[in-house]
Amino acid sequence: MRTAVLASGGKDSTYASWWALMQGWSIEAMITIQIVGDDSMMFQLQNTSIAGLQAKSIGVPWISVISEGVEEKEIDDLEKAIISSNLQIDALVVGALRSDYQKTRIERMCERLGIISYCPLWHHDSLEHMNSLIDHGFDVRIVSVSADGLDESWLGAKLTEDNLHVLGQLAEKHRFNLDGEGGEFETIVLDAPHMKQQIICEAETTWNGSRGTWLVTNAHLK
Repeated sequence: MRTAVLASGGKDSTYASWWALMQGWSIEAMITIQIVGDDSMMFQLQNTSIAGLQAKSIGVPWISVISEGVEEKEIDDLEKAIISSNLQIDALVVGALRSDYQKTRIERMCERLGIISYCPLWHHDSLEHMNSLIDHGFDVRIVSVSADGLDESWLGAKLTEDNLHVLGQLAEKHRFNLDGEGGEFETIVLDAPHMKQQIICEAETTWNGSRGTWLVTNAHLK
């Protein structure tokens, strides 16, 4: 199976790329939508260039796609990029967890392209998924927070058994998604079982009192 992975640099798409390789499939490219606008209904905003270093560490090509993030046009940007790159693939692997909005639009695009859409994490239990990331050695860092209960101390924090327990308590108390699927937080992955080199990075923290970001300013492979 020849695949491309829709890669944001975050925990879910990174897990999905590992999953694809565990199936014995080849990854012909990792494709990243880099949003230059202020918002996106489908794609991660900050630190997505980390996906390029992930691809280099894994040893696969990286395709960066610039998009304004305009609703209904960003999926067109992805489709045009796949067509223009002349990728010979059978499937697109996506790390979607529960967003019907994202999954439906990607499935329709894949149908138009004549390829299969795989969402290996679809409706996975939140706690099981987060524990699996830790158990398999994914170095997950929280790079943005925008939910009640999540303060500045979480920015740049590495996901561990201890702070996952705390995160679970906060998620229950403040009623947000433990896996961040509702946009409560975003992540990047600096190391994973299928990466040959880990990513080293420097970042700057911004905090406005209720939400903030950990913006990578410099990154390289170790």
